[in-house]
Amino acid sequence: MRNDPRRRELAAYPWSHEVATRFSDMDINRHLNNVAVAQLYEETRVRFNWELRGRCPELKPRYLVGRVEIDYLGEGLYPLPVTAAYGVASVGTSSFRVAMALFQRGACIGLCDTVMVHRGEAGPAPVPDALRAVLGEWALRP
Repeated sequence: MRNDPRRRELAAYPWSHEVATRFSDMDINRHLNNVAVAQLYEETRVRFNWELRGRCPELKPRYLVGRVEIDYLGEGLYPLPVTAAYGVASVGTSSFRVAMALFQRGACIGLCDTVMVHRGEAGPAPVPDALRAVLGEWALRP
């Protein structure tokens, strides 16, 4: 999945937004540092979740980050903004995989795969059918 060339195309993602970079995001080489890049992905997950909850308040999804993998493909530059993209890669029994990417100047500078675990009262729980259906609407595009 991570080596799939379509992951490097903005058009493969059903949701995206622009995020400003900050001076404090730079490393000594004037590139976006690895901590800042991780925060950009986190911000993207949170903004998508807010939008999802706004569109489907009846779902009241409860999920936690179970795993994050980041691939750095190119140098991110300050003060250029970043286009962060989001798509659902797959939905399992009690978790789903999110595929994200960062773009600057039209080029993919990084990929992030995150496993989100659906949470019940006592721990991991099956993804409800209603949430599964909504997540399917945000699937990566072929």
